[in-house]
Amino acid sequence: MASKKETPGPRRAARAAAAEVPDPLFNLSLAKGLEVLRAFDAAHRTMTLTEVAARTSMSKGSAQRTVHTLQVLGYVGKHPQTRRFRLLPRIMDIGFNYVAGDPLVQVANPYLAQLAAASGETAHLTEAVDHDMLYVAQRMTSQFIPVLTPVGMRIPMYCTSSGRAWLSCLPDDEVKAILQASDRVARTPATLTGIGAIQARIAACRKQGYAYNAEELFLGDMGIAAPIVDQRGRPQGAVHVSPPTSRWTLEAAQQKLAPMVIECARAISSALLH
Repeated sequence: MASKKETPGPRRAARAAAAEVPDPLFNLSLAKGLEVLRAFDAAHRTMTLTEVAARTSMSKGSAQRTVHTLQVLGYVGKHPQTRRFRLLPRIMDIGFNYVAGDPLVQVANPYLAQLAAASGETAHLTEAVDHDMLYVAQRMTSQFIPVLTPVGMRIPMYCTSSGRAWLSCLPDDEVKAILQASDRVARTPATLTGIGAIQARIAACRKQGYAYNAEELFLGDMGIAAPIVDQRGRPQGAVHVSPPTSRWTLEAAQQKLAPMVIECARAISSALLH
C-alpha cells in the first residue's frame, strides 16, 4: 500500500512560494536545511530518510543531500541502535545564541525571579512567533507543576493567556486576521475556538490589564498573563504564571496573582525604555 503523503505545512508552503518568486538572494538549499531541522519534534524524535522527505515535501534525493550536509556539520546523526536520524546536541547552540543575546530576556530575568518568589508559582516569559507564543525564559519554584513547558516550547495564541495578552495590544483587524489564520482546534473540552468568544476575552484583557485561560490548553492548568509593551504600546512579549487547579481556583488566581503579573509586566516594559 502506498504511504499517504503529508500535506505541506505553512513553513513548507512559504518555502515553496519563495522558491517561485524571482529572488537572486534567496538560498533554497539553506531553506531546505532549516526545514529538515524543524521537521524533528516531540512526535518525530527519530525519522528515516523517507519520513524526512515526506515531512518536508522534498524528493528523497534532495532530502538525502540535505540530511548528509547536516550530518557532516554535526546537527543530525543516526541513533546507534535503530539507525534512524535524530537531532544532535549541537542544534542547541542556535537556540541558545538567541536567548543569550535577547535584550528582553536579560531585562526580564530579575523581575521574573521576583514574580516567582512572590507568587510561589513558576514565572514565564514568552515572545510571539507566527501564531504562537515561544517560551524564552522562566524562573522555577519548588512547587509541583503538572505540565512541563520548557524554554523553546511553542503554544498557540488563541487559547493561552500569554497569547491573548499579546493580542490585546494589537488593533482589532490584526487580531481578527491572526485568529482567522490560526488552526483553532479544541485542545480540551474548555477550549474556546470561536473568534467572537476569543475576541471577547481579548477585549476584557484590555480593560483589566491581564488575560487568562482556564484549562483551555492543558487539563489541570490555568494561565494569568500580562503584556510587555514598547513606548508605542506595541507588544514585545508577555509574562505569565500557570497556577494549577490543584492549588488554585480561577477566582483566587485572578484576585491574588493577576496584580503581581501586571506589575511584573509593567516593570519590564519600563526597564526596556531605559
